[in-house]
Amino acid sequence: MADWNYEFFWKETLNQMYEELGEQEFSRWFTLLEYRGATENTIILGVPSNFYREEVKRRYKIRIEEKLKLIIEKDMTLVFEIIQQPKKTTVQPERITPASQETEASGEFTEKMEERGGDVSHQAKNADAQTDPFAQNAQSVQKRHPQLKPDYSFDAYVIGDNNSFAANAALAIAKNPGVTYNPFFLYGGVGLGKTHLLQAIGNYVYANSPETKIVYINTEAFLNEYVDALKEKNMSSFKKKYRYVDVLLMDDVHFVQEKEGLQEELFHTFNTLYESNKQIVFTCDRPATELKKISDRLRSRFERGLNIDLQPPNYETRYAILKKKAESKNVTIPDEVLALISKNVSSNVRDLEAALTTLIAYADLVGKTITVEIARQQLKDVFAAPKQTNMSIDIIQRVVAEHFKITPNDLKGKKKSQNVVFPRQLAIYISREITEFSTTEIGQAFGGRDHTTAMHSCNKIKERIQADPTLDSTIQSLIRMIKEYNAKT
Repeated sequence: MADWNYEFFWKETLNQMYEELGEQEFSRWFTLLEYRGATENTIILGVPSNFYREEVKRRYKIRIEEKLKLIIEKDMTLVFEIIQQPKKTTVQPERITPASQETEASGEFTEKMEERGGDVSHQAKNADAQTDPFAQNAQSVQKRHPQLKPDYSFDAYVIGDNNSFAANAALAIAKNPGVTYNPFFLYGGVGLGKTHLLQAIGNYVYANSPETKIVYINTEAFLNEYVDALKEKNMSSFKKKYRYVDVLLMDDVHFVQEKEGLQEELFHTFNTLYESNKQIVFTCDRPATELKKISDRLRSRFERGLNIDLQPPNYETRYAILKKKAESKNVTIPDEVLALISKNVSSNVRDLEAALTTLIAYADLVGKTITVEIARQQLKDVFAAPKQTNMSIDIIQRVVAEHFKITPNDLKGKKKSQNVVFPRQLAIYISREITEFSTTEIGQAFGGRDHTTAMHSCNKIKERIQADPTLDSTIQSLIRMIKEYNAKT
């Protein structure tokens, strides 16, 4: 070890990570890393537990190794050693009365899941593996596909009202690739599980048919490969890689916007695969109809098969996701804490899991049991995360008015015709959803209306969403357009 001392370079790497991450994140994940020694191409780090090791590897290993390569000017690999016995986090606080009906509902939901052998009971899940195709898939995955994450399986995907259509369609595709729902275009916001389902299809197909040629690629990486192939005049190899596969899984296809050459290549790749009955699956952050600056013929290909929208999970689904995530990490978290997180983090699955990981890390490193009070303290910044503080109501009014072919003054005026009243109510509802303005302030921005009028508008839209679920898609589409407009201005 003495012959290879990289401690100086390690400290410089830590300094750079501190500058990039900030004090809070750096303190949580780097202060307990201990430089233990080195070999010629390896740096050995001590970590306090198995959980800590896995989280640091998942979050930062590649990033740290890239920095070390730049500093030392050669490839370096991190190796982690646990320097104290790992302990299972047990958290059993005093039972408290649930503080809300939602918490009580979570208990009922858990009981229902246990009755049908669902996600809550690991023992029941194993017992039902004979009849549950999702569980069968997870058990059958043995050899890992080099491009796919093994934890992105159907069994690990918690199904709720927001995603059951998409999950069952994905499973049908995985069972009969190229036959059922081809192409499959899955769209939705950040952190809702698009990539999980995309890779679950690949994992299922690979587990049941290892000889199947499966390619998973992020569209940005696809672009980089395309550019490199052009520079190296090696387009034949590029085309062979993507046009002679059995299953093509392409993530974040919205990156093709404004890239004419890439669109042309993707169009021909699509046609070759489709005509050969090969399965094509895309994910996108918006419906194909909202993709801008792409050719009509490529957009028509995206729309040709099955298009499904992934919505944010409801409370019961969020609770089930947390329960299952905790079980997968072999950690016990009180139901009251899970209910608290489920109630306060509703944006997406990614944020939900990040909140849980924060609590698990705290319990693992500090050695304290997790109570509701501790959860509130540790997640106070998460729970208080601001909405679009830089979003103005004026921008919302402009986008909504343009969409409905009226003027912003119509939204602020006194017209009571239906072609104005509904857009006005919709604009007020969106203002309440994505800004921090109070209903009083929102009412004032819409022609000096009062608090009760703004509340009435919000309630009317909520009622219409219940009666017409397709309205929610319109609202999400408007919100995306508003945020894009806001980003440009």
